Amino acid sequence: MTTPAGSGTGFGSVSWWGLSPAVDLQAESPPVDPDSQAETEHETPELNVLLLGSVDGRHLLRTLARAALWPRRRFHFYVLENNLEAVARHILIFSLALEDPEKMGLQERSETFLEVWGNALLRPPVAAFVRAQAGRLAHLVPEPDRLAEQLPWLSLGALKFRERDALEAVFRFWAGGEKGPEAFPMSRLWDSRLRQYLGSRYDARHGVSDWDLHMKLHDRGARVIHTREFRRWRDTGVAFELRDSSAYHVPNRTLASGRLLSHRGERVAARGYWGDIATGPFVAFGIEADDETLLRTSNGQPVKTACEITEHNVAELFREMAAWGHPRAAEGDPEQVQGGAEGSSEPGQSSQKFPGIYPRERMTKGLKTDEESHLQASSVCLTLPVFPSPAAPAPEPFTVHFLSLDSAHTLHHKSCYMGQFQLLYVACGMVHLLSAELGACVAPGGRLIVELAQFLVDLRQEQLQAFSSRVGELAQAAGFAPQSGGKPSDTFARFYKAGDSAPGHEDPAVESGTPPPEVLAPPLEATDPPSEDRTQPLESGNPPSEPLKLTSESQASLLEASVPPTGSQAPKSENQTVPPETKYPIPDI
Repeated sequence: MTTPAGSGTGFGSVSWWGLSPAVDLQAESPPVDPDSQAETEHETPELNVLLLGSVDGRHLLRTLARAALWPRRRFHFYVLENNLEAVARHILIFSLALEDPEKMGLQERSETFLEVWGNALLRPPVAAFVRAQAGRLAHLVPEPDRLAEQLPWLSLGALKFRERDALEAVFRFWAGGEKGPEAFPMSRLWDSRLRQYLGSRYDARHGVSDWDLHMKLHDRGARVIHTREFRRWRDTGVAFELRDSSAYHVPNRTLASGRLLSHRGERVAARGYWGDIATGPFVAFGIEADDETLLRTSNGQPVKTACEITEHNVAELFREMAAWGHPRAAEGDPEQVQGGAEGSSEPGQSSQKFPGIYPRERMTKGLKTDEESHLQASSVCLTLPVFPSPAAPAPEPFTVHFLSLDSAHTLHHKSCYMGQFQLLYVACGMVHLLSAELGACVAPGGRLIVELAQFLVDLRQEQLQAFSSRVGELAQAAGFAPQSGGKPSDTFARFYKAGDSAPGHEDPAVESGTPPPEVLAPPLEATDPPSEDRTQPLESGNPPSEPLKLTSESQASLLEASVPPTGSQAPKSENQTVPPETKYPIPDI
């Protein structure tokens, strides 16, 4: 048996990472209206973004990291996923990104993020971190007061009570509620998925991976992905090997999810790995970079691999994110700087007060008396011109609101969401949720950005074109029109809400991806700009229309997303939510 090309089964039914590079959502949103800004006067303008299927928070992290380059705005991110495991990974990733730098350094945070986010197997220290964080979050989720105190950026108020209970169960499973690797045998599950996907081509899997890489991903713009790293990920699920290969042997429980399967004529709940085994996590941070030297080639071959570019981009991202979690750690403590100007400069009282000015005790040690007196006199002249630089203002707080899993078709019933969002982001696996009701939640003049299936290797070129055409039809039916004048993109489709005062106008930032010069407002010390899904599940409650059929029950084609839901489709039933804390036997698939 051989899986037919174009079936989309390699994408899986659960998305753990995005299939497009991270974007700055401020560059995609409409500019601040001067009239509305004048009405608010002293209030900071807000940016409300609704994201469907963003899965890994890369767009949110990128937006927060580049916020210093734009005028001050308060962010409200409304995230809607179709499984609670993705919500839990969002929370874990943000808690890691905002970790205190004194507790975890930049390199350790970056490496921990890469392994938890993109590796099927973890090192023991990283697995211990996941268990500790999951145990902490499991205690915070059922206690709203403590949650608001320790994680002020997180809002779970829109989740139903049963969803909060299931979310707590997910964290408890991650924390090791079921001991031992047999609770989630990742290596066996990965190999099982691979055998089912390749069929009779399993023995030639290295040739298949080389073909998919060179004839598909490279041709579609991901030339920096190296053969060795892509083949290693296809075989073992380890995309980022930052240490010796023998160190990766602990299953990554954050990639586990539950679903209902047919086993011996009965519907049973099973936990397994139902994610991507075809493309990999290299696209999100590994094929683009602000530093152009990372993308240069030598003799027609990229100098840097996708793993190296990803490490650099994530490290820069977390370095810029330090201002959000702990402003004093990133900008310096203004009280200490002012205290240094008033404090005494006598030896032994304090250490260095100003950068670049050494204590007099160190400078005059070992000198003769006349030289010492001359140096002390001259040191006064050296100290006088040095003044503490004004600290940059702390960034505006942001909030991540997680919406109920089945609320996409009911948001327009609530007045608080009608015309609320300036930007709507839809992942390629959630396109089937794009409707006129959802479009009513976007403010006039708002923007819509849809992720295309450019890097889904299972789809042929004609299927990619059909998917893009279908996205345009759904967007038009939802009340959006294509943006004109921008740079064509094979990765994203961009639209604006019909009724915009300037339909043909496009924000220059949308084309360039960087803030226009007239709106740049960097802090005084930031003189250089920083460098830098899921398909519809089988039991999602939004089945495809009759002409579209799956090859088997465990397959979930991306083509489901291109079929609009019918009016008779019912929302997702409660009995399809599988509490992860219950151990079920995993049947052979």
